[in-house]
Amino acid sequence: MKQIYFLCTGNSCRSQMAEGFAKKVLGDQWRIASAGVERHGLNTNAVKVMNEVGIDISRNESKLIDVDYLNSSNLVVTLCGDARDKCPVTPSTVKKLHWPLIDPAQVKGSEKEVLEVFRQVRDEIENRIKNLAAQEQ
Repeated sequence: MKQIYFLCTGNSCRSQMAEGFAKKVLGDQWRIASAGVERHGLNTNAVKVMNEVGIDISRNESKLIDVDYLNSSNLVVTLCGDARDKCPVTPSTVKKLHWPLIDPAQVKGSEKEVLEVFRQVRDEIENRIKNLAAQEQ
């Protein structure tokens, strides 16, 4: 079974949304997890915008990178420069992708404006997961 790992700084938004979409799109052919360089807790706006598209990530937890899982993954996807730069060295057998997405948790503005950025990032992640799935078929 193939294994994928989504990494970002705090494992609160982007990597959690990626894990949710991957479980829906890639299904049972993959073992799927996400983690962070740090633990920031699950972002409530990420939960909210994922619920809008029918994916429940409310039971997910913010986790630190598990080196054993990382080293046994087929694919590691970093979703921010911080995770890419601080990711532990992996064996050459691990394919790496970098998706440089803005951190919606850092956006300032009204609740409506902030949620709009979360939705844009969510939709970008969904498109990237679907493209990944098509390439892996």
